[in-house]
Amino acid sequence: MKGLRVTWTTNGLLKTLSEKDVALVQPRLEPVTLAQEQVLFETRKPISHVYFFESGLSSEVVVASKSIEVGCIGHEGCSGVPVLLGVDSSPHKAFMQAGGKALRIATPELQKLMDDNRALRELLLRYAHVFMIQIAATALADARYDVEQRLARWLLMCHDRLGDELPLTHDFLAVMLGVRRPSVTDALHKLEGNRAIKAERAMITVRDRSIMEETAGDSYGIPEAEYRRLISHR
Repeated sequence: MKGLRVTWTTNGLLKTLSEKDVALVQPRLEPVTLAQEQVLFETRKPISHVYFFESGLSSEVVVASKSIEVGCIGHEGCSGVPVLLGVDSSPHKAFMQAGGKALRIATPELQKLMDDNRALRELLLRYAHVFMIQIAATALADARYDVEQRLARWLLMCHDRLGDELPLTHDFLAVMLGVRRPSVTDALHKLEGNRAIKAERAMITVRDRSIMEETAGDSYGIPEAEYRRLISHR
């Protein structure tokens, strides 16, 4: 039936496909389990597969003398955004920040499907736009907001994708924010003092999301609203 939405996957992009489009895409998808820190693609090397996440959290980082995270993706989207734009590699690196499950497809197969299927192509290009908005929001946050606000933003983004328990170390949070580890520790202590979170070794538990939203202010929310406008509320 045209326009029927199916529930064969928890991935936010694939869930929007019609039954007809699912019949084309699903047979080409391979279920995989991704371990924490598993690399999805390396800098300037061919992107062999695109992963449609069903759980877990991936991180895209700029690799430089001081690496910094520019975007994260969970069950709402897919890795390998350059592939969606017809590009075979990236100066960025992507890996799993938290392990999970995904449905993967070889890059040539996905590109052929996009060439042959207008609905799939338009959906994935809308998602590429949303991810670019997320990267732009990260640049704005890094330039205009203090460490505590930026940390609250990243934790909200992780909470959207992982739930209340976030398996994040201080060292990784420092990479996420592009700051020194002591700055992360200080910001975590402030959020914990406000009872927004509980911070333990390699685990952060969200206690009060509303406090984190208040702390993050308008550094959080623009990419999320764009995703709802273009994808989840279609």
